[in-house]
Amino acid sequence: MRVENPMNSGSYSSPVKEPARRWPTLLATAVVALLVGAILGMRADGFVAEKTNGLDYSGLDEVYKTLQENYDGEIDSAKLIEGAKRGMVQGVGDDHTSYFSGDEAKTFQNALEGSFEGIGAELGNQEGKLTIISVLDNTPAMKAGLKRGDIIAKVDDTDTLDWQPEPAVQIIRGEKGTTVRLSVVRGGEVLEFEITRDKVTDPSVKYEIIDGVGYMRISRFAEGDTVRLAREGAKQFKDAGVRGVVLDLRGNSGGYVNAAESVASLWLDKGKLVVTEKTGDLVRSESKSSGNNLLAGLSTVVLVDGGSASASEILAGALRDNGAARLVGTKTYGKGSVQLMKPLSDGAQLKITVAKWFTPAGLNIDKEGITPDEVIGFDEAAYKNGVDVQKNRALELIN
Repeated sequence: MRVENPMNSGSYSSPVKEPARRWPTLLATAVVALLVGAILGMRADGFVAEKTNGLDYSGLDEVYKTLQENYDGEIDSAKLIEGAKRGMVQGVGDDHTSYFSGDEAKTFQNALEGSFEGIGAELGNQEGKLTIISVLDNTPAMKAGLKRGDIIAKVDDTDTLDWQPEPAVQIIRGEKGTTVRLSVVRGGEVLEFEITRDKVTDPSVKYEIIDGVGYMRISRFAEGDTVRLAREGAKQFKDAGVRGVVLDLRGNSGGYVNAAESVASLWLDKGKLVVTEKTGDLVRSESKSSGNNLLAGLSTVVLVDGGSASASEILAGALRDNGAARLVGTKTYGKGSVQLMKPLSDGAQLKITVAKWFTPAGLNIDKEGITPDEVIGFDEAAYKNGVDVQKNRALELIN
């Protein structure tokens, strides 16, 4: 099962083969290191100082003994071990290789499937700052006025200077009815928000027919409902005889790659290349379309923006490279690496970068993104007045 971040982002105020899970994840959901070090065994007088597989643990043992001898307070050995695990993973130096505790892994999964309690905003790390990547429709975050691109400076009066997205998510989320205070920086101005958490349930696909054109918005690629809902929408479009389709991937920061590949098959003939994964020059896998292409031949425009990442970029790239769609909007995020999700014995999980992915044209877009065929920015002022200029332009382009 390949998967990436559950982020339903957008550049506008609306919408964030088991057992291994791969995910070309969007944005750095790296977990903050509580203590730099390595995972290791315990004994009564401290950490076992030994060298295993080239790792010399003696330095960490020295740190532990020094803490033991000098720290004025209680030392929780379990927390030190947890910090050492996180530190080892962070020490790899890859934003997309992360450690998830058991609880974090469960929260991550729930969010990806679109049901959790919180405020409904997706977080990422952009230019070293904790940033709102997307805001879900009809959520406390949207109702409060949070927007994509807001930089979170404080959470409940605590500075977030060194925070990473995953632990921040754990703090900002909470039980329905409780509140959280956020200080955000927007355009050089500091804004304060007090938000009451609620249950967030958000279907990953929404669709309608607008003046004879099928409009489908996919906010994330979930395992539970994305393929089913996308096929339902495609069938409705086909039965209605629409003259074309607008596929809106703005703010979709990813999800299960398998779902994105299945959605691509709604447009592509059987056997068309969707994505290639490589480790170095070695091809790990090639994904090809299944041929269940209800929307084949229909004029299609894909809307993308800076919040469109990973699985979204895979889908957009596959449709464009195979001549099935034109892209409209702004440059995508640029997440071109592949992660493998590996469970650990204690319920924790590691997300490990194992490869890079390439579009059918052979492009790796990591840190580069995909530039649309027609670049058109998001007009926030118009959107506030009920006019989505990007969406309107996409509808105009349908032949």
